[in-house]
Amino acid sequence: MSSERLIYLPLGGAGEIGMNCYVYGYGAEGKERLILVDMGVTFPDMDSTPGVDLIMPDITWLEERKSQLEAVFITHAHEDHVGAVGHLYEKLGAPIYARAFTANIARHKLAEYGVSEKSVTTASAWPETVQAGPFSVGFLPISHSIPESSALVIDSPEGRVIHTGDFKLDRTPIVGEPFDPELWASVAAPGVKALVCDSTNVFTPVAGRSEASIADEITSLVSEAKQMVVATTFASNVARVKTLAEAGTRAGRSVCLLGRAMRRMIQAAVETGVLTDFPSVIAPEDAVQMPRENVMLLVTGSQGERRAASAQLANGKYNGITLKEGDLFLFSSKTIPGNERGVIRIMNQFSEMGVDVVDDTQGRYHVSGHANRPDLTEMHKLVSPQIVVPMHGEHRHLREHAKLAKTNGFQSIIAPNGVMLNLSGNKPGVAGYVETGRTYLDGRCLIGALDGIVRDRIRMALNGHVLVTVIIDEDGEPLGEPWCELSGLPEIGRGNAPLVDALEEDLDQFLGRAKGKMLKDDDKLETEIKRLVRKTALDEIGKKPEVTVVVSRLM
Repeated sequence: MSSERLIYLPLGGAGEIGMNCYVYGYGAEGKERLILVDMGVTFPDMDSTPGVDLIMPDITWLEERKSQLEAVFITHAHEDHVGAVGHLYEKLGAPIYARAFTANIARHKLAEYGVSEKSVTTASAWPETVQAGPFSVGFLPISHSIPESSALVIDSPEGRVIHTGDFKLDRTPIVGEPFDPELWASVAAPGVKALVCDSTNVFTPVAGRSEASIADEITSLVSEAKQMVVATTFASNVARVKTLAEAGTRAGRSVCLLGRAMRRMIQAAVETGVLTDFPSVIAPEDAVQMPRENVMLLVTGSQGERRAASAQLANGKYNGITLKEGDLFLFSSKTIPGNERGVIRIMNQFSEMGVDVVDDTQGRYHVSGHANRPDLTEMHKLVSPQIVVPMHGEHRHLREHAKLAKTNGFQSIIAPNGVMLNLSGNKPGVAGYVETGRTYLDGRCLIGALDGIVRDRIRMALNGHVLVTVIIDEDGEPLGEPWCELSGLPEIGRGNAPLVDALEEDLDQFLGRAKGKMLKDDDKLETEIKRLVRKTALDEIGKKPEVTVVVSRLM
């Protein structure tokens, strides 16, 4: 029996939606040659990750084995698949392969970190392949909500794996390649050991709709509007942006793009040839001068992002443009779970202005970029793999997808982040476990989720903060009274007196009673001061604040 094995290890994207990062390896245990599929990010929220700019996978396990890493393959240019390349590239240093549109986006991200564009190699679609150690990898076109999405055909001595990436079965996608079942059938014909498959929409019981199916609805909505029309969608959904722009043009409106991400995506699509007939657009300064009924704005911020164009317009003005009563704002997008509060906040701000807000609660102005339950069944049967491995989804999605695969007659196994599978042999199973986590981009620094920085912020947000300063003289005695500075705490306590007075009085009494041994030991002194401050604050305001103690000694 061969000692070499084929492994699969998700470091992100399995047990969550976003932050995709998957490792494949082949070789003897511990000596496998590795490839990485996708380097994505997810986005923070003020409740669990205050102050954080981006969240990406913890690649410590892979970094420790960087000498074994042959290459990185990016399936498509969504942020949850390509967003971490600039931040993590230097930790790995392996060459990156992607198709032209995705490579264009990846190069710009790397350039921000001074990494040469030569680090990214543009790959052609299947049947061209890239040799990476024991692997031969090909980019198999698949439809999604961004141009040039590709599944990966990963051949190894142990057999063929198809990694779907994000996909839908769209025969008329407007922009990008349509789903070609005959091509997929030909790729599957030699036999597929494992189908590692998108699970996002496994709970949606009806077959997915084509991007082309919503064009008429959007055109009618824009044509019937009386004043300015504004529409937002995912900037990366080039097909939708094109549909919206064409609807505006048909209605006799001039189209203006607002938001750096949207302009960047359209530019990349034009530069790489995936978009050849986008309607002409006008500059924001020209839009301001035109009659409102002759303008359509396409803006970023469909998920309620505070810095995006939608939020700026909701706050009053952006690039000189102000929305007014009777204008129409269309959300041609689905709200990602977790973003609801931000989106609703913006909707209400527009409503207060008198702007008519239209969302997609009835499914008329948006279609998903992911395969629904019947589409997953079609994919299973088309590929007919030895095993289905669900990925890209929360744990409930993975579990339901595994049930669906078994219902369709296929083996399946769940591998959340950190679970390594051995795909060798006739019955793949768990080969081991790897500690996984998250890395935060905090300003310009990468920090670990367990470093305590974000945890401390949350504690301060929940409990407030007290800074205590104590001065000890040359003889080891308190010099003057201690003083406190409060942050995020009520000023008046239960006794209707200033909280700071109560704290300082109790601290002064404590220091007056403290023995010389206590006053000479900074650690013990700090511990007792923290305990006393929290007790007094709890009595006065019902809170135990975070406490920082500064002991200054005169020498």
